[in-house]
This record gives sequence, C-alpha cells and structure tokens, in this order.
Amino acid sequence: MADFVALMGVKGGPAIRPGSHMPTSILVSLGGAVILVDAGLGASRGLCDQGVALTALDAVFVTHLHSDHYLELGPLLHTAWTAGLTREVPVYGPAGLERYWAGFLASMEADIALRIADEGRVPLEPLAALRPLGPDEVIRVGEVTVRAMRNVHPPLCDSFALRFEAGGRAIVLSGDTAYMPEMAAFAAGADLLVHEAMLVDGVDAVIANLGHEDARLRQHILRSHTAAADVGRVAAAAGVGHLAVNHFVPDGFPGFTDADWERELRRHWDGALTLGTDGVRIDL
Repeated sequence: MADFVALMGVKGGPAIRPGSHMPTSILVSLGGAVILVDAGLGASRGLCDQGVALTALDAVFVTHLHSDHYLELGPLLHTAWTAGLTREVPVYGPAGLERYWAGFLASMEADIALRIADEGRVPLEPLAALRPLGPDEVIRVGEVTVRAMRNVHPPLCDSFALRFEAGGRAIVLSGDTAYMPEMAAFAAGADLLVHEAMLVDGVDAVIANLGHEDARLRQHILRSHTAAADVGRVAAAAGVGHLAVNHFVPDGFPGFTDADWERELRRHWDGALTLGTDGVRIDL
C-alpha cells in the first residue's frame, strides 16, 4: 500500500449529533504496514471506506482510555473475526485495556460461543494480543518503528503521543494533550504532524449553550487540550512538513467556521495545513 494517513473521525469528545463528525480514529499506512490508531465510534466503517479490509490490520494502538478513542475496539475486532480474521492482531494500549476486552467478550459470550460451535470459527479472545504501551518503548510493526511519549491529558496519566517511522518518513500523532513544548522535539522533522486542537471561545460557547453550571467540564477541557494557536506553535518549532488538525473542540458548533480555526492556527504556522474532515486522506 502507499504511504498515507487517513483521519477517519475528527470530532473531539464522544457525543455525536446530527451534522457532527465522528469521534477519533486514524489509519496509518506506512512501510507496507496497516495500523489503526484509536477506535472511536465509526472506526470500522472508516476503514472500509478507505478500502481497507478489517482482516488486514497489522496492529492497533489506543492512545488513552477515553471512550471516544476505544469504544469501538471490541466491535471492530469482533466484526473482523466474522469477516475471516484468524490470526493475532497486536493491540497496544494503556493499563486497563484488558478489562475492557474481557468485559466486551463477556457481553458477547452467547454470540461468540454460538458462532464457534455453529460456524466453526476459531476462538475470538486470543486474536487480540494485548500489549502494554508506555513511554520510551520502541515497538516494531513490520518495517515500522513506533515510539510513544507520555503527553498531558489530566486526569489520565497513561496518555500518549506516537511517532511512526519507516523508509525515511515520519508521522507523529499528538493524541489528546494540553500544550506541551516537548511535543515539538518529539515531532521534530516529521513529514506529517496530526495534532488535536480547540478554540477557547468555542469551548465557552458550547458550555453556555449546554447550561452546564458545574465548572469541572470547562476546567477539564481547557487543561487537557491544546489551543489552536499553540498547535501552530508546536508545528513551527518542530519544523514538520505538513500539519493536519483533528479532534476539534468544539466540532461543528454554530458560529465557528474553518476560517476561525485557520486564523488561530496561522498565528504561528505558515506551512502546509489540512483541517481534518471524516475520511480525509493525506498522502506522503
């Protein structure tokens, strides 16, 4: 396969509404490997829309345990199994992912047992080869080298940015994170940086619209995500070839347009820029 990244879901947060984008899932096709990063709602359909069979995955990475990043992991692997998957797929993620997988298997126990007995399928449980994801580790997926760096996404401690390298090319995914200057060093020289972003004015508008009087929601968003202007700052400091933005907060809220995002991003970044939409493909 060609080297590219597809942003299959670009909405920040788990709630979807008419007209919204889907939550986070990213396809990385690099060095002949097919890698899924995060499995928010819509990931299975997103892969198929990119022409990628669910049985073709070489690895899955889950950056952190917020539902908009792994809600569909179990259904995706189950669907791959029903589509003919019979081999292990390495699934890298934070501690706690094994409890999710065990819970999913328990919830589908009747269906899984029936399909094994009635259709002659192999057991599903061992097909997800769960492996820990941590900082400073070097992971190999075929010809691809993967490194993780802990980012800043409180109250979670295990939340990671990822760097993929193969054939002289590098792709960096920020994951969900507050602004951190260290991201520039991690992303230095990358061909593509995919970074989350928020508009602070947009956050305030959404919360006012919700009538949410508890200050914790606003505090969580502002301390856990990166203002768009700072995203541009990171890209410029890193000297990346291309900046793509995903995990928009807010997503599609009335009164905020692409022009607002671009204005903030361009405060510090004058290079190639993609404002993510569901299904957009960025060729390397």
